[in-house]
Amino acid sequence: MRLTVNVQHFRSLAVAIALALSLPAAAHAEPDIALWEGSRAMAHIEAQLRFTPRSLDMPGHQKTIDYIKAELAKVGVTTVTTQDFVYRGNDGKTHPLFNIVARLNPENPRRVIAATHYDSIVRAYRDSKNTQAPMPGANNSASGVAVLLETARVLSLSPAPPVGIDMIFFDGEEGPKSLGAGDPEWRALGSPHFVEHLKDYYPNGKPEKAVVFDMVCKKDIQLMPEPSSLQHALPEVKKFWGLGIGITPSAFVTKTVSYPISDDHTALNQAGIPSFLVIDFEYEPYFNTSEDTLDKCSTQSLEAVGRTLLRYLYLP
Repeated sequence: MRLTVNVQHFRSLAVAIALALSLPAAAHAEPDIALWEGSRAMAHIEAQLRFTPRSLDMPGHQKTIDYIKAELAKVGVTTVTTQDFVYRGNDGKTHPLFNIVARLNPENPRRVIAATHYDSIVRAYRDSKNTQAPMPGANNSASGVAVLLETARVLSLSPAPPVGIDMIFFDGEEGPKSLGAGDPEWRALGSPHFVEHLKDYYPNGKPEKAVVFDMVCKKDIQLMPEPSSLQHALPEVKKFWGLGIGITPSAFVTKTVSYPISDDHTALNQAGIPSFLVIDFEYEPYFNTSEDTLDKCSTQSLEAVGRTLLRYLYLP
């Protein structure tokens, strides 16, 4: 992902007013959010770290794909496809990429996207000791995958929500050089490709909305609404943060991030799908270093995010 600066800021007062509005009641039977276990999500993070680096063209990249598919199959998600494509870099080299699309309740015509990226940066370019060291990406990469996989498990044990859910694991979010914010020419690859081919998955109309997760496991997490999310999906941000405050008040803050963040929600918004990003970007001194490791993660933070997502999916 990348920060964008020198743009209009969204003021926290307006957000606080919006978040104070009452939330609609769930239209269907609500799930038992206590079924969503942070320890299980943490195990998914730990498993992914064994494949580091999980960046483009690396063996760990394919191992991560295999892991995600296997874990979805374990909880009965059978409608899983891989959107394969090739990116050709400025140097002429080609890189195979793979978006993973898992469809829950595929017969439901109402569709909602819950997404994350699974690729990691190739090296810890911000490391104080060794800029060539592998970057584990416990928070920046593995945490979003963990949230979706644990959510899929709980949904398999719960009443059907009012919408069909498409869990999308985007490839190439860390850009063509797999350096994320460390690449001055960074741009996401997987999500733009996905929106270019929306009709392959949505021939009769776009999904209603989307939520994207990135960097959601750090201890004492502080999730603030992101400006471009407010611009394109304010009602959905209001719903999600309102639910989150009710579940884990300390994790959801109504003060707005003062800079827009480009991530996989950006392409979805540009395609006309109201989309928002759930991220805690304040991750110093570990961001994109070799210290982005499992011990920086928290089961409580994962539960705050995952249980909020679970309840959000049951709103009308």
